[in-house]
Amino acid sequence: MSDSLSRSMVTRKTVIETEFGVVAAQHRLAAQAGADVLAAGGDAVDAAVAVSFAIGVLEPWMSGPAGGGALMLWRADTGTAQALDYGMRSPASLDPADYPLTGRGIAGDLFPWEEVVEDRNVQGATAVAVPGLVDGMGQMHDRFGRLPWADLLAPAIAFAKQGLLVDWYAALVIASSTRALAKDPDAAALFLEDGQWPTISGWTALAEKRLDQNRVADSLDQIARHGARALYDGDLGVAIAGDIQAKGGALSREDLLAYRARILEPLSFDYRKTRFHVPPGLTAGPTFQHALSLMETRAMGQIPGPEAFAAYADGLKSAYAARLGKMGDTGETEQAPGCTTHFSVVDRSGNMVSQTQTLLSIFGSRVVSPSTGFLMNNGIMWFDPIQGRPNSLGPDKACLMNVCPILGETGETHFAFGASGGRKIVSAMAQMASFVADFGMDIADSFHHPRIDVSGGETIVADETLPPAVIARLRADHPVHTARRSPFPYAFGCPAGVMRRGKVNAGCTEIMSPWGDAINEQTGQPGQ
Repeated sequence: MSDSLSRSMVTRKTVIETEFGVVAAQHRLAAQAGADVLAAGGDAVDAAVAVSFAIGVLEPWMSGPAGGGALMLWRADTGTAQALDYGMRSPASLDPADYPLTGRGIAGDLFPWEEVVEDRNVQGATAVAVPGLVDGMGQMHDRFGRLPWADLLAPAIAFAKQGLLVDWYAALVIASSTRALAKDPDAAALFLEDGQWPTISGWTALAEKRLDQNRVADSLDQIARHGARALYDGDLGVAIAGDIQAKGGALSREDLLAYRARILEPLSFDYRKTRFHVPPGLTAGPTFQHALSLMETRAMGQIPGPEAFAAYADGLKSAYAARLGKMGDTGETEQAPGCTTHFSVVDRSGNMVSQTQTLLSIFGSRVVSPSTGFLMNNGIMWFDPIQGRPNSLGPDKACLMNVCPILGETGETHFAFGASGGRKIVSAMAQMASFVADFGMDIADSFHHPRIDVSGGETIVADETLPPAVIARLRADHPVHTARRSPFPYAFGCPAGVMRRGKVNAGCTEIMSPWGDAINEQTGQPGQ
C-alpha cells in the first residue's frame, strides 16, 4: 500500500437496529429497492430478486443477468436452510483444443493457469459460459415469492432507463479496464468515450454523465413480462446465442434451453456452539468448512488476538491447499481480482437471504451482447486449461466458484453474511464467522474489526491496524505483508451482511465501500 495514504483517517459506518426488515448491499440504490419491496409486504426472497436485478444494472461490471452465483436461504417458520446453485456451465460444444497453451508457463499476471493463446479463456466471446442468474431468481421466486415477478424487476428497469451515473467511483472502475473494454466495439460503445474512460466533473461540479442502458432496460422488460425463462427459451436467448457465436464463442441456444439452476440441501455443520449452513459442491462452502474444522481445534483466547489470528492463518492455508489440490483453483489472483457482488436480506419475520452473484472477472469477458445490452461473463476462466486435472476445461461442465454465502445460528442470534473479492471471500467469511461464534461480536464490531487475507499463496496480507502482537505472531510462522483497507482496490474481501438477535435486525456493508449501505425498511434510510 502506498506510503502517501493517510494513516490518521478513521472510517465507520452506522449500523441499523430495527424490528423491521433490512437489506445490506454493495450499492445503496439496490439496497433501497430491496427495502421498498419489504415495505410493500414482500418476503426476503422478493427483496433479494429485486436487489439481484437492480444491482446488475447499478454495478454492471460486478454481476448481471449474464452471470451466475449461489445463495443461502433461511426460512424462519420452519427453521430450515436451503441452498440455490445458479452457477455457470461451459457450453456443450466447447472444444478444449480451441484453447491451446502458449508454452510460456503460468500466466501469473492474469491467473494461476498455464497461459492460453490470445487469452481465449479469459477475454472475448470464447470465454463466455452459460449464464444462470435469471433462472435461479425465477426458481426462487416461483417457490417463495409473494409479490408479482414484474414488480420486482421494475426498479432495475427504471435504473436502466435512467442510465448509470458515472461518479468518481464508477469512472475509476471503468478506467481500470479501459484497455480491455476497447477490444470489443459494443463494450467500448457502452462504457468508453472515444476509446477512453469517461471523464468526470471537476472539483465543485456535480457528476452528470450517465451510461446509456436503454437496451438493457428493454431486455429486462422482456424478462419482466414473459418470466425468467425468457432469457433461455425466448427471443432473448436466440439473440444472446447469436451475438456470442457471431463473435466466435461457443454459447448456443441449446445450451440456454438446457440450463436449470438447482435447489440443494445445504452443507450444514456445527462449529463449537454455532450451526453453519453453506452451499455445497463446486463453491467455497466446503473450503469454509475445512478452515473452521481446523480452527475449532485451536484455543482462541478471550478476544481476537495473536492466537486467534494464528489459528485463522493456519486453518485457511490448510483449506486452500486442499481446495487447490482436490477441487481446482478459480483462476483469480490479486492482480486479476474476481468481479462479484454480495447482498444480504432479513425481513421482519426473520427470513434471510445471503446471495453472491458474479460475472467472474471485472467486466466479465469484456464482451457486450449488442442485441440485449448485457455484459457477458467469462466463466470459462474458472477451468484449468490443462487436461486430466480436477477442474480441467471441458464441454458441459459446472464451473468451480469461489462464492461463499453463509448462514449462522447461535442461540437467538441468526446471521447471513457473504462477500465479494474472489479468493479473498473465504478468508473474510472464516474470520467474520469466528468473530460472532467465538467472541459474540455484533454486526458492527464484526464488520469494523481488521482482518487478514489468506488466499492460497505463501504470503499473508494483514491489516496494518491490527495490534503489533498479532502481526508479530503471524510473522513467526508466515511471510506477512501489511496493508490498509481502502475504497479501491480492495486488499481484503468486501462483505455485506445482516443479523437478527431475538426480533431485532441489523445490517452493515464493507466500511470502505463508497456505494455500499444497509437500508432500513421502515424509514428507507441507513442508520435510522
